[in-house]
Amino acid sequence: MIITASDLRDMQLFKYYRLVRKWACKTYGLNDADLELLVYLDCKGRFTRNDFINGTYTYSWDKARWERLRSKGFIEVWRHRNRTTIKYSIYKTSFQCSQIISRIYRILLGEEDLPTSERNIFFNNKSYTDKVFNKSIDDMIKDKHR
Repeated sequence: MIITASDLRDMQLFKYYRLVRKWACKTYGLNDADLELLVYLDCKGRFTRNDFINGTYTYSWDKARWERLRSKGFIEVWRHRNRTTIKYSIYKTSFQCSQIISRIYRILLGEEDLPTSERNIFFNNKSYTDKVFNKSIDDMIKDKHR
């Protein structure tokens, strides 16, 4: 089955993309470029450091991105290099990262709602932006056509 542009429009898949992306970034301590890069790398499956570098060309320059994503546990080593037969390590997104991305997909498809509990990072209402996002989340949950 081939999905066309009109199918995606009818599904309204990207209707709440910005809201879901902002929620995921704030909840998991990422920035927008990191999240989108992790989605790209998750789609690739296994990748090398060179694949990572090639994927970062369209994002803002951040020299510490690789180490930050590895130290936070979003990227892990799938196969270490051994300096003789295997010349470079191969990496993959971690189970945690794959679960975050799958959850984003489920929320965008309407299979799952954004959390509205008191533990949600937006429900602290510390800033005007938090209040606006709370209102948008409520509107998204009430929307029956997503």
